[in-house]
Amino acid sequence: MDLGDAISLSTSFPLPFRVLFLIGLGILGWATNLHGLHLLGIDAGSALELHSRSLATHSNTMLVDTFKYIPALSSLGVLTTLICPFELDLFLQSAARCLFSSMDSPVYFSDVVFADVFTSFAKVLGDVWLSLCMLLPGGSLLSPPPLDGLSQWILPTLMSLPYIIRFRQCLIEHQSPTNTSKRPLWNALKYASSFPVIFLSAAQRNKRRVNWLTREPWHGEHPLFRLWLLAAAVNSLYSFWWDLTNDWGLDLLKPRSAESRSNPRPVVLPSGPSLHSKTSSIAGPPDAHIVTQSHSSSSHQVIGGAIYRQQSYPYGLRSVLLYPLLVYPLVMFFNLVLRMTWSIKLSSHLHSQSEGSALILWLEVAEVLRRWMWVFIRVEWEVAKNAQHKSHNMSINAAPEEVELIPSNRSDPMY
Repeated sequence: MDLGDAISLSTSFPLPFRVLFLIGLGILGWATNLHGLHLLGIDAGSALELHSRSLATHSNTMLVDTFKYIPALSSLGVLTTLICPFELDLFLQSAARCLFSSMDSPVYFSDVVFADVFTSFAKVLGDVWLSLCMLLPGGSLLSPPPLDGLSQWILPTLMSLPYIIRFRQCLIEHQSPTNTSKRPLWNALKYASSFPVIFLSAAQRNKRRVNWLTREPWHGEHPLFRLWLLAAAVNSLYSFWWDLTNDWGLDLLKPRSAESRSNPRPVVLPSGPSLHSKTSSIAGPPDAHIVTQSHSSSSHQVIGGAIYRQQSYPYGLRSVLLYPLLVYPLVMFFNLVLRMTWSIKLSSHLHSQSEGSALILWLEVAEVLRRWMWVFIRVEWEVAKNAQHKSHNMSINAAPEEVELIPSNRSDPMY
């Protein structure tokens, strides 16, 4: 992208405005997550434990810095809204628990989702610091501030903060007295794999500046670039696998033994309409009922006087699906593509010449949309797991009756 295009975007849509736009888009996405889950009959509240163009400049580049007080006042307004104590207690409490909770405190699912969403704003967090430098006296909206000396490490450090928070949450989960698996450690490894991507990119940014002055080749020639490429591939593919296998509970990339596929297990889900009903949440009262899935074939086994119905389900998915079948392959495909591009987005050396790149902006928008889709499947799987575990506990002492078999992922060695 040439300098003229970069200045044009900086004139019409300066970086501070882009930061506010992405933050607003993320808030809008979260609101549609909650309302969409409610309309689809999924009790997200229970699972989460919750009771423009700038016309002032008229495209005159010289006037951009003159009106930079506008995004400054906008940022101040957003900050004031966040700290005002009206209906934001839950948000602030969750943020405080993520940042300041002790190592022996519980990790709530709502805090996990909050911190995961925060990782999608890692680059935006770095842009907040750059925007502050641009808005201060001596700064300019037309170009990012120079990054020299110790200041060159501020940006990657800020971008690492969301991943540090999730890494810490995983360690807290691992140290919990109720934890009996190594799953939190494997999850922590996923977030730790983002640090080499971020800091190797920062190191390349500095090295690339020297090579540009000496006109020496860079991409593909320097060991730092090859290490970064390897780290980005590992982070993207590992994160994609974790999304499908653990965050969404899908079987596509999950190794399953023959025993785990064949052993039936009694599960009684709460009363109300079936899981495919869009009119009621599956996390209802504790009265048992039979779940029906019209698209699945079933087989029956009689064990201990009870009738167990074992369902088959589409390859690579799972037995409990609350959305139309077409949703899952589409979401998996977009998640893979956007996971790969997001590792590029975390790499500041690829867009160090200009923060006004339209491509980088659209990558940030795409990551917000990817996280928006991720929340729908993540909360759906958490609701299904909670209902499954609750129903299984109820069925232990229940009288023999016909119940629906929902395979439990507790047989997965990752748990």
